[in-house]
Amino acid sequence: MNDQTHAAHQPITRPANPAAHLTPAAMAAAQRHLVAKAIAEFTHERLLAPVPAAPDAGPEASARSYRLALDGGRVEYRFEADRFALEHWVLDEPTLERFVDGTPTPLDAQAFIIELQPLLGIPDALLATYLEEIASTLASSAFKLTQGGPTAAELARADFQTIESAMTEGHPGFVANNGRIGFGVSEYSAYAPEAAEPFTLVWLAARREFTHFALGEGLDRQSFLREQLGQAQHDAFEARLVEAGLDPADYLLLPVHPWQWEHRIAITFAPDLAKGNLVFLGEGFDRYLAQQSLRTMFNADDWGRDYVKTALSIQNMGFLRGLSPAYMRVTPAINDWVGELVEADEALGEAGFRVLREHASIGYTGDAYHRTRTVSPHRKMLAALWRESPVPLLAPNQRLSTMAALLHRDAAGGSVASALVAASALPAVDWVRAYLRAYLRPLVHCLRAYDLAFMPHGENLILVLEDAVPVGVFMKDIGEEVALLSAPRPGAANRTPPVPEDVQRIITEVDDREKALAVFTDVFDGVLRHLAGILHVDGTLDEHAFWALVAECVDEHEVAHPHLESGIDLRAETFAHSCLNRLQLRNTLQMVDIANQSESLIYAGEMANPIARSRRFGTAGAGVRGGAGVRGGAGADHGADAAAAAISPASA
Repeated sequence: MNDQTHAAHQPITRPANPAAHLTPAAMAAAQRHLVAKAIAEFTHERLLAPVPAAPDAGPEASARSYRLALDGGRVEYRFEADRFALEHWVLDEPTLERFVDGTPTPLDAQAFIIELQPLLGIPDALLATYLEEIASTLASSAFKLTQGGPTAAELARADFQTIESAMTEGHPGFVANNGRIGFGVSEYSAYAPEAAEPFTLVWLAARREFTHFALGEGLDRQSFLREQLGQAQHDAFEARLVEAGLDPADYLLLPVHPWQWEHRIAITFAPDLAKGNLVFLGEGFDRYLAQQSLRTMFNADDWGRDYVKTALSIQNMGFLRGLSPAYMRVTPAINDWVGELVEADEALGEAGFRVLREHASIGYTGDAYHRTRTVSPHRKMLAALWRESPVPLLAPNQRLSTMAALLHRDAAGGSVASALVAASALPAVDWVRAYLRAYLRPLVHCLRAYDLAFMPHGENLILVLEDAVPVGVFMKDIGEEVALLSAPRPGAANRTPPVPEDVQRIITEVDDREKALAVFTDVFDGVLRHLAGILHVDGTLDEHAFWALVAECVDEHEVAHPHLESGIDLRAETFAHSCLNRLQLRNTLQMVDIANQSESLIYAGEMANPIARSRRFGTAGAGVRGGAGVRGGAGADHGADAAAAAISPASA
């Protein structure tokens, strides 16, 4: 199916038993996977310290055998694992066992968290909330397991939205990553991304004097809305206002997620509806598909129309997923500034790096909650934005995939990353080199040339593929996530264009060492350590060769741009170990202060840089394996050794 093919019209169906996935077998598999992930990620963040199995652990123990004792030794976990650079652990899930007082006991993720509470530091008042997010994550995992889903080989050839709805892991680092507190079980079946059920949005008319509508440069509101809604839908909404005795010129059209309408707007904003400051218009004509980010919807009936992102007061992964009208006010201006910078840069154009602009935003502020002295989540319940679709921007021979797919394994354990390498007919080294040039190199360039940083995790990147090979990326979620890590200063060496007053909020002044974390934390630790482990365990590409390619990519950029004066050193020996789960464990209701994210971070010492200048890499073409089961990565001592005798040309 071509990415530009529109989804066929199908009626929305509801399962007879929306909890049918909650079976003992599915839950046992979900428990095993989540406990394994929790051990791996909490160990990565230095909250746990598994030890090698004792020599007397039995004849089946091996160099890959570990044990983790809790509760004074009364509880013990035993498993086999591979260790890689960046203190990355990959547990062999079938080997994972739990013993209580020496007796084998079923794996239980919630029990694991309770056993660990003193070590994890979860406040007593928030423990139940975190346990609820764990329970919801287990339920989501059980649903995905019973769905089955496409194989990795099928996903390597699938269309954009089939891949989007097939993702099973959620965020690769967070343990409780599918909390979604607020969704009922039937609503999960209707609105969860993995349910892949199209649904219509609810539309309101918001009185203009209490509503802000912002547009990107060169856009006209009436023309934009008619294009996004279609003339018939737009005219129908205006007719409903006229039928109610209201003047359409006094109102602006505002899309709302159906869950938000049912649970929040119709109740929490009841006075505003009664006064006519908000007017219910009904469901829209177009159907949408929820994306991995939950509150962003893709138009299932016209793939060329914009995404719609709405406020959704669901508690998920450390945040209530609202949208601030105040933040939305300048979103198009921020996108215009970033978009113009990216489009004007020749190096970014050559790499195929593009941003998806957020064309328009709307936010309602006429409610009582905007008149209180204290800012609260109630101020983030009624706002939306429109983000351009990447589909019209493709060449005929190109297709799209969420970058999160590179970390996805199917029900049988097959990885999409290895399947894409196989489908491309390229050697793994060349495929990874192409991927890094499309993903890593533009991010390095933005950081070194402009001090510009994105939030480049898998869900925020869309890969552009030709014959299963990455040839470019689309970066999204610009308005809320982009940061300029120093203010532009006059001088010939400065390449960053002036920042308009309404874009100033993206400026965050930090030193060069913290600037480098935009790559070290968000790219190396957040994405590449997972991908390196997958490719190594699959036998697709040895971990040493992978990190040699990363070093090569970083060095190639520096050689190609000798004029760039930057104190950012991506080949430093170590970098600060920023820990994501620790943030959620500290406060599962709000992990960080959005207005001051840098001060909210939690560090656990220093992490060894896998491409440190002192490391010696084998040639980039080495280490490619044909079969599965390669074991024992560079992390056997937490990444401290590098295997080869020769320095790669890029590292010299």
